[in-house]
Amino acid sequence: MRRRTGLAIAGAAALAWGEWVNWRWSRALVSSSGGSSTAVVVLGYRNPQSTANLINRWRVRAGIRSITSAGAQKTCVIFSGGATSSGLTEARLMADYAKSVLAFNGTVLLEDQSTTTWENIMHVIPLLEDVDRIKIASQPAHALKARAYLRRQRPDLAERLVRADDYRPGEWMAVKPLLALYGLWTLRGVKAGERKVSLWTAL
Repeated sequence: MRRRTGLAIAGAAALAWGEWVNWRWSRALVSSSGGSSTAVVVLGYRNPQSTANLINRWRVRAGIRSITSAGAQKTCVIFSGGATSSGLTEARLMADYAKSVLAFNGTVLLEDQSTTTWENIMHVIPLLEDVDRIKIASQPAHALKARAYLRRQRPDLAERLVRADDYRPGEWMAVKPLLALYGLWTLRGVKAGERKVSLWTAL
């Protein structure tokens, strides 16, 4: 009985930790920048098949729900990701999913050259010059990494970063501890400007 109780407590603690870490990352390196125009950047994930995979489908949904109803008319969604082994690009696969499955009929732009997160940011920068607010949609650790890269490449544009709706309590709850551990590994050594990104990155 004691062992089962201990395991239950440990499991609950792991779930709570995973939620907290992902919540914190989703709020790091963003501001409350205002304005009338918004770009939502959806980052692609390696996709060997000819249709959007599970992770890319979720990222598309997170990107679409990041569009607020008040600013929908002045929002564009940028799908970013290069060629896959199927011959199509991640950007195209995500855009096709958004239109054919989610019935999204808003403004869509494609960035289809990048193969890394650094390149994702580098190639979308020209598409961000004229917008007031920038949202980056992905898993929270990956989105934070991309925001840090924007701070390094174009700190002036990074001032326009605001939160995307890519974290919701209870969503992916069972795997959030694993996502948190993976995020800690992928974020090691990543810097926002001269400052290293960590769990204690300023909100």
